[in-house]
Amino acid sequence: MFAAAELGRTITPARYETAAPKLRTRLLQAHFELRTRKFPVIVIVSGADGAGKGELVHRLNEWLDPRGVSTHAFWNPSDEERERPPYWRFWRALPARGRMAICFGSWYTEPILRRVRHETKASRFDTALDRIVAFEQMLSAEGALIVKLWLHLPKAGQKERLRQLERDGRLAPDDWKHFKLYDRFIKVSGRALRRTDTPAAPWHLIEATDRRFRELTAGQVLLDALTARLTAAPPPPSAPVRAASAAPAPSASSVLAKVDLTRKLTEREYEKALAREQGRLAKLAWALHEQRRSMVLVFEGWDAAGKGSAIRRVTQAMDPRLYQVVGIAAPTDEERAQHYLWRFWRHLPRAGQATLFDRSWYGRVLVERVEGFATPEQWGRAYGEIVDFEEQLAEHGVIVHKFWLHLSPAEQLRRFRERQAVAYKQYKITEEDWRNREKWPEYARAVDTMVAKCSTEFAPWTLVAGNDKKFARVQILRTIVERLTAAL
Repeated sequence: MFAAAELGRTITPARYETAAPKLRTRLLQAHFELRTRKFPVIVIVSGADGAGKGELVHRLNEWLDPRGVSTHAFWNPSDEERERPPYWRFWRALPARGRMAICFGSWYTEPILRRVRHETKASRFDTALDRIVAFEQMLSAEGALIVKLWLHLPKAGQKERLRQLERDGRLAPDDWKHFKLYDRFIKVSGRALRRTDTPAAPWHLIEATDRRFRELTAGQVLLDALTARLTAAPPPPSAPVRAASAAPAPSASSVLAKVDLTRKLTEREYEKALAREQGRLAKLAWALHEQRRSMVLVFEGWDAAGKGSAIRRVTQAMDPRLYQVVGIAAPTDEERAQHYLWRFWRHLPRAGQATLFDRSWYGRVLVERVEGFATPEQWGRAYGEIVDFEEQLAEHGVIVHKFWLHLSPAEQLRRFRERQAVAYKQYKITEEDWRNREKWPEYARAVDTMVAKCSTEFAPWTLVAGNDKKFARVQILRTIVERLTAAL
């Protein structure tokens, strides 16, 4: 892969002075048009030490409109970043639709360096590369344009370049250490490029010996990618596809049909069990903090199933310094401009903390599926995306558990009418709640599929019998306690 790049490629100063202004003008025009087409652009600048990656990033920023581009230099992770899964820092840097992000360093850096240093085995390296491919394909499927630039230097050229940087006082701390591993860098990075060179996110290999050649080539690659996307016929607008209202009821094999909704607790049983489980949870929450572990709890369920009151019983047992509750509603304009998982990545807890999601990323395969806000292709691939997201949390040591609060249609109707009758509860009932109720069979089938596809050993679903709120609250508390006890 690198052999072809070792042929000397140079640009004369005169040719550069003629070509650069024209390229800059066309690149700027394409960047302006990006605002109207509303897709994100991710530019990755990677390659050999001393290949001028930083200089190229500066040049691209000079040629582009600064109001529509952000630059992110990924080097050693901060304390805040180390306390969360590795991809958290990259999700925070993803550009909104209509904007561009230039990444100096990326999700490639750490896997390559660790493999070069023999800190990971080949199998683990390949697993990391497979995750990168899945990540980039996921972003591309939601419309992102990914432009990946790899700047190459032959060994002699890199040595000469590092000496020049050393004379100029601009040598990075690890440059000479990495130079001693040049041959291994070539082998490892070559494997990385081959395995991650995909139609959705191809690599562009640029010989970086000559600054002028490097800049014009990189600029032209970016321009060509932008032009191809901007001139492509836009996909036809997709109208929401509403689910049929006369869908058959869930079968007896439905996971929801197996939930025993007759289970109840007396007031005395409830008070005793509530105090016991909350006391246990209070101690475990502090143990979680002391062990620097994190916890993510997801609460989904039917309208009026008691998610809010159940969450309150959980948080009553925990010191307020140890948790946050994130209520999920319709996405804001800022959130709609990003991938649907972006707003959930940003709320992940630090080490020793817990985050409770009142509704969650499962909206993509529930309300967005049933109401037609996501296409079948979008919600169909979301199951795998969600499982991978939760697996990344678990790999980082985050304890993940998910609850679906189930109740019968008759009990839901009773609670709806109670909300209408009680003045301080009327805000809880909306026309949308009544509309959702009419689509109970469609939602039930969506829940069945969700549980079947997304209940894993590292992020299981618990179906909560919610006809009796007292029983539901204790079941949830007891499940959290059992999960924390096993994990800690």
